[in-house]
Amino acid sequence: MDPLGARSQFVEVQNLPTWDQSQGVQDEVDGENQLTEEDDQLTNQLNSLESPFLFRQDINSKIVLFNGDVALLNCTAIISTSNETLTDKNPVSDSIHRYAGPELRDELLKLKGCRTGEAKMTEGFNLAARFIIHTVGPKYKAKYRTAAESSLYSCYRNIMQLAKEHAMASVGLCVVSTVKRAYPLEDATHIALRTVRRFLENHGENIETVVFAVSDVEEPVYRKLMPLYYPCSKKEEKISLPLLPADIGNTEGEPVVPERQIRIAEKPGNLEDDSADDSLEYIYIYIYIHIHSSVLQDEFIKQDEAEISNVFLQICCMVRGLCTFCSGCEKTSFHNIVLSQCNFFLSFSGVDLCGRTVMVVVGRNIPVTIIDMEKALLYFIHVMDHITVKEYVMVYFHTLTGEHNHLDTDFLKKLSDIVDAKFKKNLRAFYFVHPTFRTKVSTWFFTTFSVSGLKEKVHHIENLQQLFTCILPEQIDIPPFVLEYDTRVNSLYYTAQSSGL
Repeated sequence: MDPLGARSQFVEVQNLPTWDQSQGVQDEVDGENQLTEEDDQLTNQLNSLESPFLFRQDINSKIVLFNGDVALLNCTAIISTSNETLTDKNPVSDSIHRYAGPELRDELLKLKGCRTGEAKMTEGFNLAARFIIHTVGPKYKAKYRTAAESSLYSCYRNIMQLAKEHAMASVGLCVVSTVKRAYPLEDATHIALRTVRRFLENHGENIETVVFAVSDVEEPVYRKLMPLYYPCSKKEEKISLPLLPADIGNTEGEPVVPERQIRIAEKPGNLEDDSADDSLEYIYIYIYIHIHSSVLQDEFIKQDEAEISNVFLQICCMVRGLCTFCSGCEKTSFHNIVLSQCNFFLSFSGVDLCGRTVMVVVGRNIPVTIIDMEKALLYFIHVMDHITVKEYVMVYFHTLTGEHNHLDTDFLKKLSDIVDAKFKKNLRAFYFVHPTFRTKVSTWFFTTFSVSGLKEKVHHIENLQQLFTCILPEQIDIPPFVLEYDTRVNSLYYTAQSSGL
């Protein structure tokens, strides 16, 4: 209310209902209608699994879903989405400029642009918000989906980081992925919700309120997905678990599915001197670039000299991280580089009931058609060399694997012929999860006529419950899409098991 008694056009954030409050009202109204007997059965089936996004009342009380103009929010900072020159015209930026006044445009000229994924800050001028954080979302192309995901994550992460560094109490977030940038709304919403959630968990102790400001088109998508990342009860937490996407990000919300990481055993060995470390680093750079040469070549054609240097720098940084496994690191991630859709997957998760190392391979993420498999083979052997010195087991998830992910029998025969004897001798079991009839037949022919000594080690696993009789759930990293598939396809089996109990 202004001094003359007229109602203010700006919206006080503290007067908006938080996520736990709005959901609490809805639960009271719908109650039993929302949670049916079928939901109870599903919850019972998932009781042994822990959601990566737990029910947190303290976090829910910081979240607001607001259908309206982000420029009208009276909070410490609001977000404006633009292009690299900060001159984009879209509904969000146009409204912010209209309310902030002409001084904002002059201030933006001093920033000299903003790179995709970055965030820069200016004063709020005539807005109710004290600051405006400007960010540039990625242009979406399906071919470079992984790079777009990483850039969009960086937008939200850098926004929240600025809020923390400047001790901001409240932040008003618009939807960064504009229509012009062609980013699928639902995919973008997943990244926004989980990135903010993870930041509040890990670094948000001083942030009081985060407002997701959405339009009429965006609101239904946000309301649909928010329970996955901000469940309002333990029951909703369990029910939402199978609905989570395959890629739920790492501990910071960064887009990286578990199968894009290589886990290294503790203290696998030490290099004798720095010169050997440097040599190994160059070997890794050489192998990595040659494995992904076809994809990198296409990308470099689209980049100028500065961008090419930046890509190579990122590859070098990634490789330096990989080389540190010789000094005893625990985990190396490949997702944070350009064109990381080449997500060849090896994961050393834990141990089975006999104490043997568990190696996991996800068939859906073997990019057979886009990498040099000969070079990938050499890399696979090098990484596995120190694992196979003692007994180990292998778990292969064939879940939702497409034709373009299948390794042909000639390649597998070559792999069998090339690897050292210890690879075969110390492999104690091969668990083939979610096989099809075709793969069962192919496996039988391959183990019968192409290689010897492997047939008796192969075990076809129809559901995860069977796998858990050999490997405890906490000892293996299972991709969320595998959990979702198994729950959906084997629901009758689990229901029968529960009835039997």
